Parts: sequence; C-alpha cells; structure tokens
Amino acid sequence: MSMFQPIALASDRVISALVSGLEIEFGPGAGPALATRFLKAEEVDFHWDARVQERWIGGWHDTDEEGLELDRVKIWGRLDGRWFVAVMIVDGDGNAHGVTGRRGFGTARDARQAFADA
Repeated sequence: MSMFQPIALASDRVISALVSGLEIEFGPGAGPALATRFLKAEEVDFHWDARVQERWIGGWHDTDEEGLELDRVKIWGRLDGRWFVAVMIVDGDGNAHGVTGRRGFGTARDARQAFADA
C-alpha cells in the first residue's frame, strides 16, 4: 500500500533529502547552494506541487501561447519551511506554465489571510 502526501506537507523532508543527495554527489557544503539553484530553476513546478489550496481568478491572455487557453490561479502553500501565496498561469490540464507573482510569509495564518484577501 502506498501513501500519497502533498509536497507542502513533506517539503522540509524533500529539501533536506535534496541537500543531502547533492552533498553526497558534490561534497560537503555544496548541497545548500546547489539546492537553491535547482529550486530556482524549477520554481514554477515546485510551487504548484506545494500548494495547499487553489482558486481560479480569471483567464490569462498571452500572445506567446496562441491556441492554448491559460488561466490565472491563486494558490497558497508551504515550500522549504516558508509559507507562500502565488498567482500561477495554468492550462486546462492543470499544468503550471508560469508564475506572475509570489510572496512569502512566516505563518500559515498570514498566508491564508493573503490568499483570502484578493
């Protein structure tokens, strides 16, 4: 039997495992810096997967993606020990294509409040 946990619930363990694996591969001290670069490169996917809740806020009209219908979706979640609220660009299949804004928060309460405000 397998158990599924959203990345938001296990993000601290995921980041620790990433840092540990990178230090094994590239030596002590290299893990945190490489993990930061990796997270930055995959920012959109990590934040989308770490969401706790989402809310559709409207369509997204971008001339670069002709023929593809995209939506703006507001999310909140937790990644690397920090709570965040972000506006993501998502297609009809639920695949994230970009982020138009993101703010970090120290507590879940503050993130929930920011999520509810707009």
